[in-house]
Amino acid sequence: MKNTKTEFRYFTIADWKEEEAYLRRRHQEGWRFEKVTFPGIYRFIRCAPEDVIYQLDYNPEGLADRGAYLQLFSDCGWEHLQDYVGYSYFRKPASAMQGTEEEIFCDDASRRAMLLRVLRRRLPPLILLFFLIILPNFLLWDREPAVRLLFGLLGAVYLVLILRFLLCWRRLRGD
Repeated sequence: MKNTKTEFRYFTIADWKEEEAYLRRRHQEGWRFEKVTFPGIYRFIRCAPEDVIYQLDYNPEGLADRGAYLQLFSDCGWEHLQDYVGYSYFRKPASAMQGTEEEIFCDDASRRAMLLRVLRRRLPPLILLFFLIILPNFLLWDREPAVRLLFGLLGAVYLVLILRFLLCWRRLRGD
């Protein structure tokens, strides 16, 4: 039986909760998260099934003082796994949780703060690419139908990503 497993999964910038749940499920099934690499390749190592909480924090600014940032989480019992595209991955056995604590971000204000960090870093480039490259190539130039179709599909993907992120933001705000 193989001791490692590689899976492809794609999560958007607004899907961090789904990614955390995915990693937790895998660990409960006996596959401990090892690392993720571009583009969404997850590597797991066989382990005893255990309930382990996985948490992601988006805080590129926190990595400027990496030692203090990681020590803060370590002091609370979180094991740092890796940093990937701005997110830091942490895990902690569910049995080590205190009371009802289950998340790094235990209140709506801290969740909103993390989402705002993601928004400020990730959304402007997406919007810029959409309006400067995708939309003009789709609308303005007389291109081959295949090229227009490609840019139309890219535009649709970008719009879906932006809308999903904004819906997640709205949900956290409580609207």
